[in-house]
Parts: sequence; C-alpha cells; structure tokens
Amino acid sequence: MVSADFIRNRFAERIGGSRFGMDNEVYKFEKIKRAKREALQRNPDKALIDLGVGEPDAMADDAVLRELMIESRKPENRFYADNGIPEFRQAAAAYMQDVFGVAGLNPDTEINHVIGTKSALAMLPQVLINPGDVSIITTPGYPILGTHTRYLGGEVVELPLLEENGFLPDLHSLSDETLEKAKLLYLNYPNNPTGAVADSAFFEEVVRFAKEHELIVVHDAAYAALVFDGSKPLSFLSVPGAKDVGVELHSLSKSFNMTGWRIGFIAGNARLVSAFVAVKDNSDSGQFIPIQKAAAYALAHPEITEKTAAKYAARHEKLSSILRESGLDAVKPKGSFFLYVKAPAGVENGPTFQNAEAFSHYLIQDHSISTVPWDDARSYVRFSVTFEAEGPEEEQMILNEIRSRLQTCKFFF
Repeated sequence: MVSADFIRNRFAERIGGSRFGMDNEVYKFEKIKRAKREALQRNPDKALIDLGVGEPDAMADDAVLRELMIESRKPENRFYADNGIPEFRQAAAAYMQDVFGVAGLNPDTEINHVIGTKSALAMLPQVLINPGDVSIITTPGYPILGTHTRYLGGEVVELPLLEENGFLPDLHSLSDETLEKAKLLYLNYPNNPTGAVADSAFFEEVVRFAKEHELIVVHDAAYAALVFDGSKPLSFLSVPGAKDVGVELHSLSKSFNMTGWRIGFIAGNARLVSAFVAVKDNSDSGQFIPIQKAAAYALAHPEITEKTAAKYAARHEKLSSILRESGLDAVKPKGSFFLYVKAPAGVENGPTFQNAEAFSHYLIQDHSISTVPWDDARSYVRFSVTFEAEGPEEEQMILNEIRSRLQTCKFFF
C-alpha cells in the first residue's frame, strides 16, 4: 500500500524535504501582491500606481522586433542553438569594446550567450561550490547565488550595503575564517535595489582583494549601460587584472527592453567561461537562434539604451523631487531605474512605521502607491521609474497624481 505522503517524503532537503509547502511564512513579493489586491478592493475607483515594478515599461525597439521577425522566417534558424551562435558572441565582444572600452575579448573562448542572467547566476555556483564552501553576496540584493550555494551544501555570508559607504561593500569587514572558505564574491553595479554606481577605484580594490584571497568575482552588470548625469558605462572587466579573477554578466533585459526575450552573455576569464559552458551544456539547449540574431543587432546599436537611460534620468529627477516635498530623503541615483529611499519613522499626525515593510504597506493601503520594502540592511523602500505611461503627457499626469496623493503627508524620521 502506497502511503499518501510518499511524494512529500521524497522531496530533497534543499527545498525543505517533507516540510515543503507547509511553511506558513509569506514572502515579501507575495505580501505586496496581496496588499495590491486589498487596495484595489478598498478603493476600486482609485488607480493603483505601481512604482515597485522591476522591469522596463516599454517594448523592444522596432528595428530589433523587425530583425526577430525576419530571422524567425528562415528555416535554418529553427534548430537547437546549444551554446550559441558565433554572430552573437562577436556582437557581444564588439559591444564590450565600443560601450565599455574592454578590448580584446575573444568571442570564442571568453564569451558565451546565456538564457537570461538569472539562469546564469543559478548555474555559476555549480561551477565553483562544494559542500562547506562560502559564497559572499551583498545585501540587499538578488538572492539567486545564495539560494543555489545553499542547494549545493555551501554557506552564504552577507555583506551589508550601507549608505555611509556609498552602498559599496566593506570587503575588509570579512573575517579570516570566512575568507579561508570563500570561493565566490558576487557584486552588482549599478546596484539593485540601491541604484548605487561603482567606480574604477572600487573595482581595482576588488581585483587586489580577490587576488590576495583567491576569490572568484562574479559581477552582475545588468544595469551597467543605464547610467546618467555624467556617469559613463563602466565594466568590471575594464580594470586591469579583472579578467584574471572573474567574469561579468550582461543582460539585454533592462538595457534594451528585452526582458521576456531571455538573452544575455557571460564574459571574462576563459577557464571560468569554459567551465560555465560545460554546466550550461548539461542544463539547456540554447536560446532560439532568431532571438540571438535580433540581440546581436541590438548590441550593435547602443543608442537604443542611451535613449532609455535619458528617459529614466528625467523620471528620476521628477520623482525624487516629489518625494522630497513630502519629507523623504530621496536622492537621484546615477544609474539603474531604482530610487532607494530611507523609510521614515512615521507621518505627522498619522501612523508610525516600525520598518520599511510597514511604510510600504501604508503607501499601498492609504495612497494606492506600490513600492518594494527592504529591511535587510536597515529600512529602505525601493521606488522604480518604470511605471507604464504612453508618452510624456501621460507620464507627467502620473507624476502629478503621485504628488497629489502625497501632498498631505509630512514624513518624519
């Protein structure tokens, strides 16, 4: 007789074993979804303004869409792509030189396509992590590397990103014990969620530190080309010695409005790329060839990203100004589409907030404005300027509506 619980009892411990699905904890993004539904029920006539969205608001460029259509009609493009086509790798190498000044990347040995950087981040720990090894990740941040390090029996050490350090990690705060076991150091600049931008001096410090402690650096550069106000796109690989210690991941999702297309590339140390390719070869069969060819076209036209960055810069300017009018300490970032704002203690003659989650909940419930709270390294709320708007007039209407909804608020700290 088969036990009714036999399937549950076969689950791997990495996902909770027999306890899988029985945890009553509600995760942050599910709480946000629930709060959105409650706000719409309470105020059905009040449009929800979603400033929590973490993906672009626009379609891919028309010329890129045309390339996809043309290439999709070619019968020779219907086959498996495996580890990618030469045209895409060559376009990626040219893009790295033209936009970031990284010359001499070998498209055959130092670059490979990925089906979105999320899948690449999930695979990279398989290249490096054995049970007991340590991955160092920054917090707040994207949890994928930490998740898969734990799946493999490794440990995760978190480095907090604090405002007084410009939201850069203090590498020298790591203990000798951690550094002895550490294999992987994960960075992400421009940063999600803080919007912080790194400079060459920081990356030079990272290279020195990585060499001293024999660390592999993985730099997630998903927002690298989305910079403004005098900042220029900066690649970790542009720093001397960076290719000796690590790799960089680039995504077309954010920079070219190609989120659902799932295309990007890994570049850097040839041995690491080769090991990654071996894992990837056993994990997927490559992205659809027409998508790679359309992506190659996009990489050859970085002016597409420059136009998008200009739009985000203008929105950041206006939104941060509106938030400051309400008493929030909103400082326009130099990159990304995220505005990271310290959560206030409360509203004059109104409620108080114990943390960022409580503040975020208040914004949804009382003002139908959705954000993302972060209480990982002190309490902040992430606003995004990727709200949907059809043209400048609608964009300004939405910004005016945000100002109107918050004009009675006087936040205090």
